[in-house]
Amino acid sequence: MKYYAGLDVSMKETFFCILNEEGKRVYEGSCASDPVPLYEALTHQGYKLEKVGMEAGSISAYLTKGLTDLGLNAICIDARKMAAILSVTINKTDKNDARGIADAIRCNHYKEVNLRDISDVSTEILLQSRSTLVGTRTKFKNKIRGYLKTFGIRLGDVGNKSFTRTVHTFYVEMPLTARLAIDSLLTLFEETSREIDRLDQELNKLCKDDALVGLLTTAPGVGKIVALSFKSSIGDPGRFKNSASVGAYYGMSPRQYSSGETVRQGRISKCGDSYVRHLLVEAATVLLTRTKKWSSLKAWGLRLMKKSGLRRAAVAVGRKLAVTMHAMLLTGEEFRFSKAETLTR
Repeated sequence: MKYYAGLDVSMKETFFCILNEEGKRVYEGSCASDPVPLYEALTHQGYKLEKVGMEAGSISAYLTKGLTDLGLNAICIDARKMAAILSVTINKTDKNDARGIADAIRCNHYKEVNLRDISDVSTEILLQSRSTLVGTRTKFKNKIRGYLKTFGIRLGDVGNKSFTRTVHTFYVEMPLTARLAIDSLLTLFEETSREIDRLDQELNKLCKDDALVGLLTTAPGVGKIVALSFKSSIGDPGRFKNSASVGAYYGMSPRQYSSGETVRQGRISKCGDSYVRHLLVEAATVLLTRTKKWSSLKAWGLRLMKKSGLRRAAVAVGRKLAVTMHAMLLTGEEFRFSKAETLTR
């Protein structure tokens, strides 16, 4: 007899349910959300589990890896698809959710989520931490600019390095109370800038030591941040059956609805990693507006921009750029440029 387990995970407690191959519930309970207590709870009854499934969440990767290391066949499944399956249950409880997950695992009615290597996850944390700091610094800068306008002081275009010095030149025009408050914000602004510089040094080191990042930066509009973010997000490029599916992976393909004679396409799905999707659109915008070297991708994007505008063209080019970069990772070939004369025929 085969047995399957479903876990409904929360931060403190996890409910579990074990079903046999006929769908009959044989054991259920709850324990702390850690690998060792879960392993002991799932195995002390002597059932040999074929699969142990849980929805993707903040600690699911930790639990999946921990249970796998202890000898269980633990898998992490797509929470979006699982939520649709569980929504048909009349009474939503943690116990019922655990049973529903176990039943989906038993029937193979689930989509497994890829768990990336810990080094790729660490790189992504570094990149997104830098992005958070850059956003925080921008908020400090804009806040100070807004306060200075109260006294009629308009700074104009001032870089981050000279921002504090420029603000200090206007101190004579402000009351002491306002200067003290702005000084506090300037201190945080400077400290945030130093932390960004520190992370930039680490990122430059990672990019310098990574040949694949150098390969991806040969694509127009793609810098170190975009290349490193894309590489760490993709993980193993071989897990995709074809490069064309990478655009859908980042939610850059249009939604589709088909029923009877009705067939229509909507906006892009926006599924997947929103941070990488944003970077791909930024890279595409640079390719369309600032890159001077011609390529078939740019020619296609400019024709689309003329027809549909920059915003839609940037999303479409960003999708094609993601497909191209994935193919580059698989083949190890640099980006191929074309001559402008060929593209204008």
